[in-house]
Amino acid sequence: MSPTPAVDLLRDLEPVVEDNLNRHLAIAREWFPHEYVPWNEGTNFDGVLGGKAWEPDQSRLSAVARTSLIVNLLTEDNLPSYHYEIATRFGRDGAWGTWVHRWTAEEGRHGIAIRDYLLTTRAVDPVELERARMAHMGAGFDSEYSSVLGSIAYVSFQELATRVAHRNTGRISGDPICDQLLGRIAQDENLHMLFYRNLLSAAFDLAPDLAMRAVCDVVSTFQMPGHTIENFGRKSVQIAMAGIYDLRIHHDEVVMPVLRQLRVFERDGFSAEGEQAREELSAFLAGLDRNANRFVERREAVRARAA
Repeated sequence: MSPTPAVDLLRDLEPVVEDNLNRHLAIAREWFPHEYVPWNEGTNFDGVLGGKAWEPDQSRLSAVARTSLIVNLLTEDNLPSYHYEIATRFGRDGAWGTWVHRWTAEEGRHGIAIRDYLLTTRAVDPVELERARMAHMGAGFDSEYSSVLGSIAYVSFQELATRVAHRNTGRISGDPICDQLLGRIAQDENLHMLFYRNLLSAAFDLAPDLAMRAVCDVVSTFQMPGHTIENFGRKSVQIAMAGIYDLRIHHDEVVMPVLRQLRVFERDGFSAEGEQAREELSAFLAGLDRNANRFVERREAVRARAA
């Protein structure tokens, strides 16, 4: 079976892109970030307007909720780099281009809404937040996956991972307004995941070996798009210990649901190369499951000692 070149995949997937674009536009519900922000709580900060300086006790969020919201926001802030990546991979013409711009416009709402919420409620230090934004965006974003299929596979998992991270951050925030806002953002992320996952499913029909290899490579090397945030390792441990996003969640609520929908272990039609990739994926998943169990055990032990 000869591999399908990337340029052919772009062409052959175009009808699938158009169908799913039309589906997305039909079911996506218009919403407005300003409606989710409690503007009546806002006051001027210190600086040119001579307001009140930020102090930690002004925030009604826990430390880990603040950390998770900042990570989520800084991740959303890097949208210009993400747009460049997918516009370069998928192009800006036809259905592909329409989707690229629509996705970018919808994602742009997320950063706007989260930042407005954080600053209006004085949940975070605005100076440190801006410095972190400058540092993170200054580093840009460079996808590890240079192929069209690699990019489609990555965003299929990444959009779901982001949805879960937003949803769980809202739930542990202790603030119904924050929970409502992040729940709304999570709905967008879910629709984006469905779009990309449907494309990936179609790619399995067009080029099963390449699709299987792309999925194996992405799952086994997956990192969240915000992994270049300063001190991301320490922040991700805090987030995992709080049960917002950890290996168990990653395995059970992100990786396995996508793989089940793609039917990667039920499909046939693979050559030796595709079967090899599927075997590698299976071995990696077994290790991921073991590591997830070990993490949960360690976390429970830490919590027990703390109690």
